[in-house]
Amino acid sequence: QVQLVESGGGLVQAGDSLRLSCAASRRSFSSYAMAWFRQDPGMERELVAGISLSSGDISYADSVKGRFTISGDNAKNTVYLQMNSLKPLDTAVYYCAASSRGVVSDFSSMYEYWGQGTQVTVSS
Repeated sequence: QVQLVESGGGLVQAGDSLRLSCAASRRSFSSYAMAWFRQDPGMERELVAGISLSSGDISYADSVKGRFTISGDNAKNTVYLQMNSLKPLDTAVYYCAASSRGVVSDFSSMYEYWGQGTQVTVSS
């Protein structure tokens, strides 16, 4: 069993930055793919960014390219999402997810483990 704990959400103004962290309880995480999804009420979860900790492959949603950066620290079993130039449209609950398949996927069903979510609110 893997537990994921997110932190770093909050209320910011447009143009500000935030860094989300996702700490995993599992020690050996280097073969996993980790991702950040976000969800608005009534909407499906959408992939924001993902990273394969084994291959280093990274994928971003078009809406965040150039503004968000995902990174992983295998020694700390932690994945980060640096969010710069935040926009009100980025407001959502952000979830950390892990897949033992090791490949980043757009489909939330491909991820076995999920964090509890952290709220990000960007005011205009």
